Amino acid sequence: MNREAIVPTSSTKPDLLRVLLKQVSRLFYTTLVVVPGDVRDQVSLAYLFARAADTIADTDLIDRPRRLDYLNQLKGQFITDAVAWGQVREIQRAVGPLQQDSAERALLERLEDCFTLYQTFSSADRRRVQRLMTTLVQGMEMDLSVFPGASAGDLAALKTMDDLDRYTYYVAGCVGEFWTDLMCAHRRALASWNVREMSDVGVRFGKGLQLTNIVKDVAHDLQKGRCYIPESLLTDAGLKPRDLLSADSLPRFKPALAKLVRQATEHLDQGWLYTMAIPRYETRLRLACMWPILSAGESLKLVLQSTDLLNPALKVKIPRSKVYQIIALTTFTGACGYVGTAYWGRLRKQLL
Repeated sequence: MNREAIVPTSSTKPDLLRVLLKQVSRLFYTTLVVVPGDVRDQVSLAYLFARAADTIADTDLIDRPRRLDYLNQLKGQFITDAVAWGQVREIQRAVGPLQQDSAERALLERLEDCFTLYQTFSSADRRRVQRLMTTLVQGMEMDLSVFPGASAGDLAALKTMDDLDRYTYYVAGCVGEFWTDLMCAHRRALASWNVREMSDVGVRFGKGLQLTNIVKDVAHDLQKGRCYIPESLLTDAGLKPRDLLSADSLPRFKPALAKLVRQATEHLDQGWLYTMAIPRYETRLRLACMWPILSAGESLKLVLQSTDLLNPALKVKIPRSKVYQIIALTTFTGACGYVGTAYWGRLRKQLL
Protein backbone atom coordinates (compact mmCIF):
# COMPACT_ATOMS: atom_id res chain seq x y z
CA MET A 1 0.00 0.00 0.00
CA ASN A 2 1.39 3.41 -0.93
CA ARG A 3 1.93 5.44 2.22
CA GLU A 4 2.47 8.99 1.03
CA ALA A 5 3.00 11.95 3.31
CA ILE A 6 0.35 14.63 3.55
CA VAL A 7 1.15 18.12 4.76
CA PRO A 8 -1.46 19.63 7.11
CA THR A 9 -3.00 22.93 6.10
CA SER A 10 -3.15 25.85 8.52
CA SER A 11 -6.93 25.60 8.76
CA THR A 12 -7.08 21.87 9.55
CA LYS A 13 -6.72 22.10 13.33
CA PRO A 14 -9.32 24.76 14.27
CA ASP A 15 -11.76 23.35 11.74
CA LEU A 16 -11.60 19.84 13.15
CA LEU A 17 -11.11 20.44 16.84
CA ARG A 18 -13.56 23.29 17.23
CA VAL A 19 -16.23 23.43 14.53
CA LEU A 20 -16.54 19.75 13.61
CA LEU A 21 -16.20 18.46 17.17
CA LYS A 22 -18.92 20.82 18.36
CA GLN A 23 -21.20 19.51 15.60
CA VAL A 24 -20.72 15.82 16.47
CA SER A 25 -21.02 16.25 20.25
CA ARG A 26 -22.28 19.38 21.94
CA LEU A 27 -22.23 17.70 25.38
CA PHE A 28 -18.63 16.53 25.10
CA TYR A 29 -17.64 19.89 23.63
CA THR A 30 -19.01 21.58 26.76
CA THR A 31 -16.70 19.47 28.93
CA LEU A 32 -13.78 19.92 26.55
CA VAL A 33 -13.83 23.67 27.06
CA VAL A 34 -12.34 23.23 30.55
CA VAL A 35 -9.72 20.62 29.61
CA PRO A 36 -6.25 22.22 29.95
CA GLY A 37 -4.92 23.58 26.67
CA ASP A 38 -1.80 21.40 26.45
CA VAL A 39 -3.88 18.20 26.34
CA ARG A 40 -7.07 19.47 24.68
CA ASP A 41 -6.02 18.70 21.10
CA GLN A 42 -5.08 15.10 21.93
CA VAL A 43 -8.37 14.48 23.76
CA SER A 44 -10.37 16.17 20.99
CA LEU A 45 -8.81 14.22 18.15
CA ALA A 46 -9.08 10.93 20.04
CA TYR A 47 -12.79 11.63 20.46
CA LEU A 48 -13.21 12.30 16.74
CA PHE A 49 -11.46 9.03 15.88
CA ALA A 50 -13.73 7.17 18.33
CA ARG A 51 -16.85 8.77 16.84
CA ALA A 52 -15.69 7.88 13.34
CA ALA A 53 -15.23 4.24 14.36
CA ASP A 54 -18.63 4.21 16.05
CA THR A 55 -20.23 5.67 12.92
CA ILE A 56 -18.69 2.94 10.78
CA ALA A 57 -19.98 0.27 13.16
CA ASP A 58 -23.51 1.74 13.12
CA THR A 59 -23.86 2.17 9.34
CA ASP A 60 -26.59 -0.41 8.71
CA LEU A 61 -26.61 0.25 4.96
CA ILE A 62 -23.28 -1.58 4.83
CA ASP A 63 -23.43 -5.29 5.57
CA ARG A 64 -21.86 -6.52 8.79
CA PRO A 65 -18.78 -8.26 7.29
CA ARG A 66 -17.84 -5.10 5.36
CA ARG A 67 -18.30 -2.94 8.46
CA LEU A 68 -16.01 -5.29 10.37
CA ASP A 69 -13.51 -5.02 7.52
CA TYR A 70 -13.62 -1.21 7.55
CA LEU A 71 -13.21 -1.20 11.33
CA ASN A 72 -10.22 -3.50 10.96
CA GLN A 73 -8.76 -1.16 8.33
CA LEU A 74 -9.25 1.80 10.65
CA LYS A 75 -7.68 -0.07 13.55
CA GLY A 76 -4.77 -0.93 11.28
CA GLN A 77 -3.87 2.75 10.98
CA PHE A 78 -3.04 2.76 14.70
CA ILE A 79 -0.83 -0.33 14.73
CA THR A 80 2.15 1.49 13.19
CA ASP A 81 3.09 5.15 12.81
CA ALA A 82 2.64 4.99 9.03
CA VAL A 83 -0.87 5.73 7.73
CA ALA A 84 -2.22 3.82 4.73
CA TRP A 85 -3.83 6.82 3.06
CA GLY A 86 -5.48 4.70 0.39
CA GLN A 87 -7.37 2.72 3.04
CA VAL A 88 -8.43 5.92 4.81
CA ARG A 89 -9.80 7.32 1.54
CA GLU A 90 -11.60 4.04 0.85
CA ILE A 91 -13.38 4.30 4.21
CA GLN A 92 -14.30 7.91 3.46
CA ARG A 93 -15.71 7.08 0.02
CA ALA A 94 -17.61 3.99 1.16
CA VAL A 95 -19.05 5.13 4.49
CA GLY A 96 -19.25 8.93 4.39
CA PRO A 97 -21.95 9.40 1.72
CA LEU A 98 -24.28 6.92 3.49
CA GLN A 99 -24.62 9.05 6.63
CA GLN A 100 -27.99 10.73 7.10
CA ASP A 101 -26.65 12.84 9.96
CA SER A 102 -24.78 15.77 8.38
CA ALA A 103 -22.25 16.01 11.22
CA GLU A 104 -21.34 12.31 11.01
CA ARG A 105 -21.09 12.60 7.22
CA ALA A 106 -18.75 15.57 7.60
CA LEU A 107 -16.65 13.64 10.13
CA LEU A 108 -16.15 10.71 7.77
CA GLU A 109 -15.36 13.10 4.92
CA ARG A 110 -12.68 14.71 7.10
CA LEU A 111 -11.12 11.44 8.31
CA GLU A 112 -8.04 12.06 6.16
CA ASP A 113 -7.61 15.45 7.82
CA CYS A 114 -7.89 13.79 11.24
CA PHE A 115 -4.95 11.52 10.41
CA THR A 116 -3.02 14.45 8.98
CA LEU A 117 -3.34 16.27 12.29
CA TYR A 118 -2.62 13.09 14.24
CA GLN A 119 0.77 12.83 12.54
CA THR A 120 1.77 16.21 13.98
CA PHE A 121 1.52 14.84 17.55
CA SER A 122 4.61 13.71 19.42
CA SER A 123 5.48 10.02 19.09
CA ALA A 124 4.48 9.47 22.74
CA ASP A 125 1.05 11.02 22.24
CA ARG A 126 0.53 9.02 19.03
CA ARG A 127 1.27 5.84 20.98
CA ARG A 128 -1.35 6.83 23.55
CA VAL A 129 -3.96 7.36 20.84
CA GLN A 130 -2.89 4.08 19.23
CA ARG A 131 -3.47 2.09 22.44
CA LEU A 132 -6.83 3.77 22.96
CA MET A 133 -8.14 3.21 19.45
CA THR A 134 -7.04 -0.41 19.07
CA THR A 135 -8.92 -1.16 22.31
CA LEU A 136 -12.02 0.90 21.55
CA VAL A 137 -12.45 -0.74 18.17
CA GLN A 138 -12.46 -4.14 19.89
CA GLY A 139 -15.61 -3.03 21.70
CA MET A 140 -17.27 -2.11 18.41
CA GLU A 141 -16.21 -5.40 16.88
CA MET A 142 -17.70 -7.13 19.92
CA ASP A 143 -20.99 -5.30 19.30
CA LEU A 144 -21.11 -6.48 15.69
CA SER A 145 -20.14 -10.04 16.59
CA VAL A 146 -22.34 -10.61 19.66
CA PHE A 147 -25.46 -8.91 18.30
CA PRO A 148 -26.29 -10.35 14.87
CA GLY A 149 -29.25 -8.14 13.97
CA ALA A 150 -30.44 -4.55 14.16
CA SER A 151 -33.99 -4.92 15.49
CA ALA A 152 -35.90 -6.37 18.42
CA GLY A 153 -36.72 -9.40 16.27
CA ASP A 154 -33.03 -10.34 16.28
CA LEU A 155 -32.50 -9.69 19.98
CA ALA A 156 -29.35 -11.17 21.53
CA ALA A 157 -27.76 -10.64 24.93
CA LEU A 158 -24.39 -10.72 26.63
CA LYS A 159 -24.02 -14.00 28.50
CA THR A 160 -22.28 -13.19 31.78
CA MET A 161 -21.28 -10.34 34.06
CA ASP A 162 -17.69 -10.95 32.94
CA ASP A 163 -18.79 -10.29 29.36
CA LEU A 164 -20.35 -7.02 30.49
CA ASP A 165 -17.23 -6.07 32.41
CA ARG A 166 -15.05 -6.78 29.37
CA TYR A 167 -17.34 -4.78 27.12
CA THR A 168 -17.38 -1.75 29.43
CA TYR A 169 -13.60 -1.87 29.52
CA TYR A 170 -13.32 -1.93 25.74
CA VAL A 171 -15.66 0.99 25.13
CA ALA A 172 -15.01 3.21 28.17
CA GLY A 173 -12.60 1.79 30.75
CA CYS A 174 -9.69 2.11 28.33
CA VAL A 175 -10.48 5.82 28.06
CA GLY A 176 -9.57 6.12 31.76
CA GLU A 177 -6.17 4.62 30.97
CA PHE A 178 -5.65 6.99 28.05
CA TRP A 179 -6.72 10.02 30.08
CA THR A 180 -4.47 9.13 33.02
CA ASP A 181 -1.40 8.44 30.90
CA LEU A 182 -1.90 11.64 28.90
CA MET A 183 -2.50 13.88 31.91
CA CYS A 184 0.44 12.49 33.88
CA ALA A 185 2.72 13.09 30.90
CA HIS A 186 1.66 16.70 30.36
CA ARG A 187 0.41 18.11 33.68
CA ARG A 188 3.20 18.78 36.16
CA ALA A 189 0.75 18.65 39.07
CA LEU A 190 0.23 14.93 38.43
CA ALA A 191 3.93 14.06 38.17
CA SER A 192 3.82 12.28 41.54
CA TRP A 193 0.97 9.97 40.53
CA ASN A 194 1.63 6.27 40.14
CA VAL A 195 0.45 5.98 36.54
CA ARG A 196 -0.36 2.28 36.68
CA GLU A 197 -2.34 2.49 39.93
CA MET A 198 -4.24 5.60 38.89
CA SER A 199 -4.92 4.10 35.46
CA ASP A 200 -6.66 1.20 37.19
CA VAL A 201 -8.82 3.69 39.07
CA GLY A 202 -9.44 5.54 35.81
CA VAL A 203 -10.63 2.29 34.23
CA ARG A 204 -13.32 1.98 36.90
CA PHE A 205 -14.27 5.62 36.34
CA GLY A 206 -14.89 4.87 32.66
CA LYS A 207 -16.76 1.66 33.39
CA GLY A 208 -19.10 3.54 35.74
CA LEU A 209 -19.98 6.05 33.03
CA GLN A 210 -20.63 3.28 30.50
CA LEU A 211 -22.79 1.24 32.89
CA THR A 212 -24.83 4.39 33.43
CA ASN A 213 -25.39 4.66 29.68
CA ILE A 214 -26.37 0.99 29.50
CA VAL A 215 -29.06 1.14 32.18
CA LYS A 216 -30.57 4.43 31.03
CA ASP A 217 -30.65 3.37 27.36
CA VAL A 218 -31.79 -0.22 27.92
CA ALA A 219 -35.12 0.12 26.08
CA HIS A 220 -33.57 1.79 23.03
CA ASP A 221 -30.77 -0.77 22.80
CA LEU A 222 -33.34 -3.60 22.95
CA GLN A 223 -35.06 -2.16 19.87
CA LYS A 224 -31.70 -2.36 18.08
CA GLY A 225 -31.40 -6.07 18.96
CA ARG A 226 -28.88 -5.46 21.75
CA CYS A 227 -29.35 -6.54 25.36
CA TYR A 228 -26.33 -5.52 27.39
CA ILE A 229 -28.01 -6.88 30.54
CA PRO A 230 -26.31 -10.29 30.93
CA GLU A 231 -28.47 -13.39 30.62
CA SER A 232 -27.06 -14.70 33.91
CA LEU A 233 -28.37 -11.65 35.75
CA LEU A 234 -31.76 -11.88 34.07
CA THR A 235 -32.01 -15.59 34.88
CA ASP A 236 -31.55 -14.79 38.57
CA ALA A 237 -34.57 -12.48 38.24
CA GLY A 238 -36.62 -15.13 36.42
CA LEU A 239 -36.41 -13.26 33.13
CA LYS A 240 -35.21 -13.81 29.58
CA PRO A 241 -33.88 -11.02 27.31
CA ARG A 242 -37.12 -10.92 25.28
CA ASP A 243 -39.13 -10.29 28.46
CA LEU A 244 -37.57 -6.83 28.63
CA LEU A 245 -39.39 -5.89 25.43
CA SER A 246 -42.54 -5.66 27.55
CA ALA A 247 -42.85 -2.62 29.80
CA ASP A 248 -44.80 -4.83 32.22
CA SER A 249 -41.56 -6.67 33.08
CA LEU A 250 -40.13 -3.66 34.91
CA PRO A 251 -41.14 -4.79 38.45
CA ARG A 252 -39.37 -8.14 37.96
CA PHE A 253 -36.42 -6.39 36.34
CA LYS A 254 -35.95 -4.00 39.28
CA PRO A 255 -33.65 -6.28 41.35
CA ALA A 256 -31.28 -6.79 38.40
CA LEU A 257 -31.44 -3.08 37.63
CA ALA A 258 -30.61 -2.20 41.24
CA LYS A 259 -27.56 -4.46 41.11
CA LEU A 260 -26.27 -2.74 37.97
CA VAL A 261 -26.94 0.72 39.40
CA ARG A 262 -25.08 -0.28 42.55
CA GLN A 263 -22.13 -1.50 40.48
CA ALA A 264 -22.12 1.70 38.43
CA THR A 265 -22.19 3.76 41.63
CA GLU A 266 -19.28 1.84 43.12
CA HIS A 267 -17.26 2.45 39.94
CA LEU A 268 -18.17 6.14 40.07
CA ASP A 269 -17.07 6.23 43.72
CA GLN A 270 -13.63 5.32 42.43
CA GLY A 271 -13.99 8.03 39.84
CA TRP A 272 -14.68 10.53 42.60
CA LEU A 273 -11.57 9.40 44.53
CA TYR A 274 -9.65 9.86 41.27
CA THR A 275 -11.05 13.38 40.92
CA MET A 276 -10.19 14.34 44.48
CA ALA A 277 -6.62 13.13 43.96
CA ILE A 278 -6.20 15.93 41.41
CA PRO A 279 -4.69 18.97 43.19
CA ARG A 280 -7.20 21.75 43.86
CA TYR A 281 -5.26 24.26 41.75
CA GLU A 282 -5.78 22.01 38.70
CA THR A 283 -9.30 23.40 38.60
CA ARG A 284 -9.94 22.71 34.92
CA LEU A 285 -8.93 19.08 35.23
CA ARG A 286 -11.08 18.61 38.31
CA LEU A 287 -14.11 20.12 36.63
CA ALA A 288 -13.64 17.90 33.56
CA CYS A 289 -13.93 14.88 35.88
CA MET A 290 -16.60 16.23 38.24
CA TRP A 291 -19.16 17.04 35.56
CA PRO A 292 -19.55 13.55 34.04
CA ILE A 293 -19.66 11.87 37.48
CA LEU A 294 -22.35 14.16 38.88
CA SER A 295 -24.33 13.99 35.63
CA ALA A 296 -24.11 10.18 35.70
CA GLY A 297 -25.33 10.16 39.30
CA GLU A 298 -28.34 12.28 38.36
CA SER A 299 -29.05 9.92 35.44
CA LEU A 300 -28.89 6.85 37.69
CA LYS A 301 -31.33 8.51 40.06
CA LEU A 302 -33.78 8.98 37.19
CA VAL A 303 -33.29 5.34 36.18
CA LEU A 304 -34.30 4.12 39.62
CA GLN A 305 -37.27 6.49 39.74
CA SER A 306 -38.54 5.75 36.23
CA THR A 307 -41.79 3.85 35.85
CA ASP A 308 -41.31 3.69 32.05
CA LEU A 309 -37.70 2.57 31.79
CA LEU A 310 -38.61 -0.25 29.37
CA ASN A 311 -40.73 2.00 27.17
CA PRO A 312 -38.69 2.82 24.03
CA ALA A 313 -40.90 5.82 23.31
CA LEU A 314 -39.41 7.57 26.33
CA LYS A 315 -35.78 8.47 27.01
CA VAL A 316 -34.14 8.80 30.41
CA LYS A 317 -32.26 12.06 30.23
CA ILE A 318 -31.41 14.69 32.80
CA PRO A 319 -32.68 18.14 31.80
CA ARG A 320 -30.27 20.77 30.55
CA SER A 321 -31.15 22.87 33.58
CA LYS A 322 -29.65 20.17 35.82
CA VAL A 323 -26.50 20.03 33.70
CA TYR A 324 -26.14 23.81 33.95
CA GLN A 325 -26.74 23.62 37.69
CA ILE A 326 -23.89 21.11 38.06
CA ILE A 327 -21.60 23.26 35.92
CA ALA A 328 -22.49 26.46 37.80
CA LEU A 329 -22.13 24.98 41.29
CA THR A 330 -18.77 23.36 40.67
CA THR A 331 -17.36 26.24 38.63
CA PHE A 332 -18.38 29.05 40.97
CA THR A 333 -16.91 27.14 43.93
CA GLY A 334 -13.65 26.54 42.07
CA ALA A 335 -14.06 22.75 41.93
CA CYS A 336 -14.11 22.74 45.72
CA GLY A 337 -13.75 19.19 47.03
CA TYR A 338 -15.98 19.81 50.03
CA VAL A 339 -18.89 21.13 47.95
CA GLY A 340 -18.52 18.51 45.22
CA THR A 341 -18.17 15.63 47.67
CA ALA A 342 -21.27 16.76 49.55
CA TYR A 343 -23.21 16.78 46.27
CA TRP A 344 -21.94 13.34 45.27
CA GLY A 345 -22.59 12.01 48.77
CA ARG A 346 -26.23 13.09 48.67
CA LEU A 347 -26.64 11.54 45.24
CA ARG A 348 -25.11 8.17 46.08
CA LYS A 349 -27.31 7.78 49.17
CA GLN A 350 -30.25 7.76 46.79
CA LEU A 351 -28.63 5.11 44.60
CA LEU A 352 -27.45 2.44 47.04
